[in-house]
Amino acid sequence: MLDFNIRGENLEVTPAIREYVEKKVQKLERYFTEGANATAHVNLKVYNDRQTKVEITIPMKNLTLRAEERHEDMYAAIDLITDKLERQIRKYKTKVNRKFREKEGVAAFLQSVEKEMVSADDGAGDDAEFQVVRTKQFNLKPMDQEEAILQMNMLGHSFFIFTDAESDGTNIVYKRRDGKYGLIETN
Repeated sequence: MLDFNIRGENLEVTPAIREYVEKKVQKLERYFTEGANATAHVNLKVYNDRQTKVEITIPMKNLTLRAEERHEDMYAAIDLITDKLERQIRKYKTKVNRKFREKEGVAAFLQSVEKEMVSADDGAGDDAEFQVVRTKQFNLKPMDQEEAILQMNMLGHSFFIFTDAESDGTNIVYKRRDGKYGLIETN
């Protein structure tokens, strides 16, 4: 069952817009497992130049779907973003299915991934203040490295923190400048 939290910025969310968003996004429910309850967080924004931006985030137990789309026509942006979310779901399901079919091949691949440490700059000489401007809290979900990389890419982030399903340790995957991925394992 998919619930909706629809907000408008510089825009009144009319019943027609609400109905259109719900109708389009509910089509994605066919990909969810029975009994999967989720809330689709939809943010509709209109800028001064009549450009619209639609953002949809659907956090679920093992996956967070997120996409954004800009278009001059709000309804066209909604169509494009639901297509984008559907492609994300199909890509995720394909990779998960392939992972289970090729478990040993994936394990060998992941073991061959280059492990490196990220060195932080020594900021002892800096007089600059460190200011936290945003704080987020979330639950770490048990998963393997491949699933963590997939989640990171789907969210559009450059790193992702997760609990390793095998070791139960907190790990971080990140995208390197060369386009490959790195893994930081904690003790």
